[in-house]
Amino acid sequence: MKEKKRLLIIDDEENMRHMLSVVTSKAGYQVAMAENGEQALAIHQKAPFPFILCDLKMPKMDGLHFLKALKESTASQPIIIMMSAYATIDDAVEAMKAGAYDFITKPFKTAEILLVLEKASDHLHLREENLRLKAKVEELEGADSFKEIIAHSEKMCSLLQLTEKVARYDTTVLITGESGTGKELIAKGIHRHSNRKDKPFIAINCGSIPENLLESEFFGYVKGAFTGADHDRKGLFEEADSGTLFLDEIGELPLSLQVKLLRVLQKLEIRPVGSLKTIKINVRVITATAKDMEQEVAEGHFREDLFYRLNVLTLKLPPLRERKEDIPYLCSHFLSRLNAKMDLAIEEISPEAMSILLAQEWKGNVRELNNCLERAAITAETNQILPVNLTGSWGNAPCNEELNELLGTFSLKQAKKIVETKMISRALDTCKGNKSMAARMLEISYPSLLAKIKEYLD
Repeated sequence: MKEKKRLLIIDDEENMRHMLSVVTSKAGYQVAMAENGEQALAIHQKAPFPFILCDLKMPKMDGLHFLKALKESTASQPIIIMMSAYATIDDAVEAMKAGAYDFITKPFKTAEILLVLEKASDHLHLREENLRLKAKVEELEGADSFKEIIAHSEKMCSLLQLTEKVARYDTTVLITGESGTGKELIAKGIHRHSNRKDKPFIAINCGSIPENLLESEFFGYVKGAFTGADHDRKGLFEEADSGTLFLDEIGELPLSLQVKLLRVLQKLEIRPVGSLKTIKINVRVITATAKDMEQEVAEGHFREDLFYRLNVLTLKLPPLRERKEDIPYLCSHFLSRLNAKMDLAIEEISPEAMSILLAQEWKGNVRELNNCLERAAITAETNQILPVNLTGSWGNAPCNEELNELLGTFSLKQAKKIVETKMISRALDTCKGNKSMAARMLEISYPSLLAKIKEYLD
């Protein structure tokens, strides 16, 4: 018998224990039984059970006290399903807060209890898969590779192998790829793996600086060079001396500055604005763009000689839609960071939610995935991200659509209410008012649904 099929049944009624034991044994579970929470604790501590069916009202130690005692006395995290014939909505909510996976009311049909256990088994499998993914992410991050880049797909692994080789040499590199694919991370990785790793890494977006300020930003200026220049100032090239200068969106560089950049790359010297003297520099230049540079050259927007000077070696980053096998690993990595950053406790993404993530085109690539998960983590009610939390997937709305445009508010509290009200209403309409079916569709317990209906719709 497999370990994951072991089940502990806790109920003070002998007939109920017997009935549940017979039903679950036939379904393949190895069953142990206890009459109350105290007895169950002793049994569980000897050999922890992955699944527990626990009655709410019992003598000596009831279900809620058992939940709390179990949490304090053991490091194992069994999946606990609470049962009761007399429970209120408040009891159900308290049980879920204390760590119960689900809550079912007596009397119930045998098919219902088996369905709940089947869902619990899927949940356990998902939890184990999540732990495996976390371990793999830690392995990928800890390897002698590009620490911040999660790469499991063949395309990305091949690219990183080439990038590590390139990092050893001072050759100029052009990184291409759609917005959000991680071009700056690759540039930082090249710097970290080069002999310049202990020197400055300076990054600048060429499209973010006004054209009339670019020359002074790149090469610096001397006192009196123009109105307001009341002291000498180093430019980016001089700041990055002995290190690496990363010029992002190089395709946005105006033609007037392209000539001067070419001269710097050829002579390895700069002339600050207003100065008559040149300054020798030792800088490795890495550039990046989302544009088709050959087309830019053909259309006269970019100098051909500068393009060939920059394009000694090209690294083309694949879009996320071409490396979807990396998505589960990226999700695990991002959730770990979000939990630490925002003091959350999101443990996993449901299979249904993961299917939605895998089906997306991700026009914003890795950046869009990260933003989508951040919103999902904020709106998640439990430690699991569900389809309802992926608000950007509604209808034709892209996942990176601004929440205030989608919901008309910046308030997280109000946004959560709007999202949940909409999804509950849709589920009830689809199920023609059947609350049990709606609860299963929403992947929440029946008592939780009743509590939300009371809060939002009454």
